[in-house]
Amino acid sequence: MITASNISLSYGKRVIFKDVTIKFTPGNCYGLIGANGAGKSTFLKILSGQLEADRGDIAVDRGKRIAVLSQDQFAFDEFPVLDTVIMGHKQLYKVKAEREIIYAKTDFTEEDGIRSGELEVLFGEMNGYEAESEAAVLLNGVGIGEELRQKKMKELEGTDKVRVLLAQALFGNPDILLLDEPTNQLDIATITWLENFLTRFQNTVIIVSHDRHFLNQVCTHMADIDYGKIQVYVGNYDFWQQASQLQFRQKEMENKKMKAKEQDLKDFIRRFSSNASKAKQATSRKKLLDKLTIEDMPISSRKYPYIDFKPERPSGDIILEIEGLSKTIDGVTMFKDFSLSVGKGEKIAFVGSNGLAKNTLFQILAGELEPDAGTVRWGVTITNAYFPKENNSYFKDKDMDIVTWLRQYAPPQETESFVRGFLGRMLFSGEEALKKTAVLSGGERVRCMLSRMMLSGANALILDEPTNHLDLESITSLNNALTVYPEVILFSSHDHQLVSTVANRIIEIFPDHIVDERMSFDDYLTTRCGLELEAA
Repeated sequence: MITASNISLSYGKRVIFKDVTIKFTPGNCYGLIGANGAGKSTFLKILSGQLEADRGDIAVDRGKRIAVLSQDQFAFDEFPVLDTVIMGHKQLYKVKAEREIIYAKTDFTEEDGIRSGELEVLFGEMNGYEAESEAAVLLNGVGIGEELRQKKMKELEGTDKVRVLLAQALFGNPDILLLDEPTNQLDIATITWLENFLTRFQNTVIIVSHDRHFLNQVCTHMADIDYGKIQVYVGNYDFWQQASQLQFRQKEMENKKMKAKEQDLKDFIRRFSSNASKAKQATSRKKLLDKLTIEDMPISSRKYPYIDFKPERPSGDIILEIEGLSKTIDGVTMFKDFSLSVGKGEKIAFVGSNGLAKNTLFQILAGELEPDAGTVRWGVTITNAYFPKENNSYFKDKDMDIVTWLRQYAPPQETESFVRGFLGRMLFSGEEALKKTAVLSGGERVRCMLSRMMLSGANALILDEPTNHLDLESITSLNNALTVYPEVILFSSHDHQLVSTVANRIIEIFPDHIVDERMSFDDYLTTRCGLELEAA
């Protein structure tokens, strides 16, 4: 068990936590949720001892081991992959290393013999003899094949490093497991494996994640950071949504009743305070009024942007025709002889483990990249808007403020007031709208790019991983907007819930063929479920 008592933390005048007390018990999985900047990752660091709070204490039951998902991809560059995983259990790895040094000696002394005996006992108690096989099982689960396991970490791609670090955190059955965005850069097969692993895990888990489906699958409790406090709800993410909204509405109704009662008392006192026959009653009501306390409704840190894609015109019968499309990049085939016909109202999710193939296809469809062969023909009634996975090229002028940036994409007749109002709905109000593009966070850039798409009036949307960098509130708003959008959407996303609620057609891209199914994402996964599945 791990307990936080009276934790407080501030940065200057900004209060992150105030007198937070919370207990995390074994056998439960807690989803730590809150708006961007609410302090989720910060709280994990306080729990793990990486960061010290201004006030308060963290208590961990004696002898219990905490494992943390490392965010530093370069920390283990000089170590082999298998050793990196075992290093998740620091004490075991230390014993293992000392044991190997002693056995490598040519002049084995009596002292070495005694010490080796002690180490063997410790090694056995910590299941050291099964360490390499356990590490191999975990690496297999996160998608790291045997050919990579003896390589040094620096030889791996960034996405593979993330997977190894996840295996490292899971290694050795830790008593308390702290995971910050564990599904980042994982495909759906690996996420499903992780869901199953955590469902079977018997100890304490605390997770920060923006993946709503993942939180629903693994969490027994939600720890909600808001108003500078943390409140625990029993149940998964969907239950938290319902319970927190109900709680807020009840509080709102209570306040309305109290305000109405306050007004009635004031009216009575005003009308009868000078009336001799009613003076006693007026005095009594004055005492009631003095005792009446109406709590101010707290201001939530959660903010939902207003996302709404409105096509200027409906699409005609011909939307998009792709014939014989092929593209190779750096000698690697992205797709070959790819053909596709898109019909009215289709919302197509492009899935598969090869993110570069999806990026490349979307760039070609948006006219930003030329294919090696084949044709792309949009219908004459179609205007498309493109959301790229990488948006650096759209923010080259670092001295431009957001208002000026967005005006480039607004209709020429619209005023600065219109642009400011638009930005306000996208959570850039007041001085926020005058921020320079150079200082924008990843999430702020995404909201700018979505604003640009909304202003286009397009009747075909191309979105490449639009939920990256967004908080749960913005993801929910985007999900709702795409669900009700009446025209064509071509998109990719690692957000399971977004894909399952938006898509009515699934396309999985392979180098030499495609799989094309007109069905929901969940039905597609059921159809193609198996160890070979590599959907995203």
